[in-house]
Amino acid sequence: MEKVIDIKHIKKEYQLGTQQIFALKDVSLEIMKNEYVALMGPSGSGKSTLMNILGCLDTPSEGQYTLNGTQVAKMHDDELAFIRNKEIGFVFQTFNLLPRLSSFENVALPLVYAGVGEKERKERTEEVMLMVGLQDRMNNKPNQLSGGQRQRVAIARALARKPKLVIADEPTANLDSQTGAAIIALMRWMQQNFKISFIFSSHDNGLIKAADDLIVLRDGVIQSIRRKPDGEAPPPAALPDDSGGSAWGSTPQDTD
Repeated sequence: MEKVIDIKHIKKEYQLGTQQIFALKDVSLEIMKNEYVALMGPSGSGKSTLMNILGCLDTPSEGQYTLNGTQVAKMHDDELAFIRNKEIGFVFQTFNLLPRLSSFENVALPLVYAGVGEKERKERTEEVMLMVGLQDRMNNKPNQLSGGQRQRVAIARALARKPKLVIADEPTANLDSQTGAAIIALMRWMQQNFKISFIFSSHDNGLIKAADDLIVLRDGVIQSIRRKPDGEAPPPAALPDDSGGSAWGSTPQDTD
């Protein structure tokens, strides 16, 4: 199976005055194409540092990181920005939508930065908003949307560039349990139908149970990895019917 992520002996240290802090001590990990991976760990475990490195938002002090066959551990900021724009989509717990822009404009923004032409940009934005069931909310601004709808806009934005990898930081943390379950179902459905690898940090039992693999960090090292048995396929993601309909299949509604 093709590797999306291959990190070997990653270390990350910070200098705090005269004190040396080791956020990651020696982490090695492989994540395959089209996996749905949960990352857990208490405060101070190194989870956020690892997520930042996996997302090319930071670089390790030592070690190797190969993303889709490209060595990224020693890249400079401009090179990392190019990789992020090309390969990775991000979903944040606080949505990170620009309040003055419509849903459509928020989703299209990464394509503007990527230099995608207006016609293709419009088509791709409409496509992903249809995928997440928000084709009737394109002109709404974030304050006119529910929490679940805002998170679905954030997911559409992450998918607009057609990334091979989506990194989600506590994507259900600010949602009620029913809306969170709808977001979990949506991400799982997209992972299965569009062959996108998802890596998410969470304390949400629903997200964790849905994961193919569970990686637990503690004190800067991987404490345990629980992988699904070889040959065991995850159950197909079944989504509630959406009255809006979609050429991509039905998408979950939220009640937030």
